[in-house]
Amino acid sequence: MKKIEAIIRRTKFEDVKEALLAADIEWFSYYDVRGVGKTREGRIYRGVVYDTSSIERILISIVVRDKNVEKTIQAVMKAARTGEIGDGRIFVIPVEDSIRIRTGERGDIALYNAEQEK
Repeated sequence: MKKIEAIIRRTKFEDVKEALLAADIEWFSYYDVRGVGKTREGRIYRGVVYDTSSIERILISIVVRDKNVEKTIQAVMKAARTGEIGDGRIFVIPVEDSIRIRTGERGDIALYNAEQEK
């Protein structure tokens, strides 16, 4: 199992969500996050200079079986890409175990219902 964390633009969240659902990834968590990027410039709006070094993003956290890692990464990359600086990052982290609290099931089966197995 792997945990995939993707930091994406807020404006691309709905596109990524739809891409994940189309790839049969039906469960994930997401969080509003702020980060500091490399670009340190001020933007002027109506005569006021705003600091843009702090960037608002969405962090998507998904735990998937090993067989679903690549299709999940591809879905996020395709949906989140604009081709501009600041599209985000994807991190893949090994997961040692998962436990379904309700039933006590452990491992891959704890991620999905057995009757949904494909």
